[in-house]
Amino acid sequence: MLETVPDAMPPCFEKFCGKFDDIFPRATQRQHFRAYMAGLLSENKRKNIAVIAASTVGASYYNVHHFVHDSPWDADELNNRRIDVIWQTRQTRPSIGFKLIIDDSGHRKSGSATDGVGRQYLGQIGKVDNGMVEVTTHIYDGLRGYPLDVAMYKPASTLEKGKEDPSFQKKPELALKLIDKCLNRDLKPGVVLLDAGYGNNGQLLAELEKRQLVYVGALSKNRLVYAKLAGDAARNKHRLEDVAKTLAPELFEKVTLQLEEPRDVWVAVIQIHFPKLTGTRTLAIQLNAPTISEATEVDYYLTNAPTETANAAWIANSYSDRNWIEVFYRETKGWLGMSQYQVRDQRSIERHWILVFNAFTFLACQRFTGGLRRRWSAEPLSTFGQTFKVFRHAVECGVLKWLQFNWDVFVAHRAALGLSFG
Repeated sequence: MLETVPDAMPPCFEKFCGKFDDIFPRATQRQHFRAYMAGLLSENKRKNIAVIAASTVGASYYNVHHFVHDSPWDADELNNRRIDVIWQTRQTRPSIGFKLIIDDSGHRKSGSATDGVGRQYLGQIGKVDNGMVEVTTHIYDGLRGYPLDVAMYKPASTLEKGKEDPSFQKKPELALKLIDKCLNRDLKPGVVLLDAGYGNNGQLLAELEKRQLVYVGALSKNRLVYAKLAGDAARNKHRLEDVAKTLAPELFEKVTLQLEEPRDVWVAVIQIHFPKLTGTRTLAIQLNAPTISEATEVDYYLTNAPTETANAAWIANSYSDRNWIEVFYRETKGWLGMSQYQVRDQRSIERHWILVFNAFTFLACQRFTGGLRRRWSAEPLSTFGQTFKVFRHAVECGVLKWLQFNWDVFVAHRAALGLSFG
């Protein structure tokens, strides 16, 4: 059943939503918050305002749109409360030394009337196209993973004065602001993980070091670094791919990545000088074969971790935790409608993203605390997909029970959609 009935949701849903009631001072706001959350958690493939309103008993398009677009509530306050809720319970709280992952993700959007939409590189499709990009931070400790903060990236082409516009911010600048948000909550990551879009940025790395943060950042193969290679009289500037070709095969150490399906890689660790950073840093060159001539994949990672920590296994396994990001986006875009907002302004779009974060966190908390399993499943809930399926089973049972006493309400809902019963 695709319909959602907020009054018939499982008790765990109401208990979770109740933790945010004081953020929404009006009863109608609390009602629409539950309707939107329930809509995001529904079985509908589309999760935009029109679909949520049409499939939610007691909701209307005007009311749902008003909640996201006009209603006076603070998305930052909602997000901060969500993070507080995560930290309140031992089962859901990430362990000390968690990893902070920096990422950005894009999706196609047509036209140019929506804030942030323009021609730019979209990681989801791997090329430049018309679309939207959000910069995000995430927490992951090897078991528990949560989104932390999000900000819209606005390419210069979408701003009145281009790169000279006062509101223009590059992605690394947005990322640094999100990192500071994390630190301002007194949450100190053990390691910050950066893909090459951020790892190549020396200024961002320098700012992380100012904040006494340890990082592992990917670098592109054509990144220039300073190293003294065989045949060099002194330290010279080299491309990373040229550095890799000079390393002897015996420098590469076999490392087994602790992934869902363990994978062997071969990693060499050397010291290099990185532009804009004083002193040496540790560079790891990772192959998917024992030698550079056999490898079809070569990855480069830079870290400022102490040399006694930054060995081949630690660097490779630390960076492999970024794979959680791919799972997160698959779940939030595929199941929770991360990219399916139906609003045009930045404030409303970022509200939608925070509401999606809330829906994701609800399911994650149910998985880690075991509440859904005890009542609704005989099997362990080890994945997001399993948790979502069991939750939908609980919702369906609640709706069927509700229908016994509210059939006329349901018929009126269907009739308002132009449907009728014989």
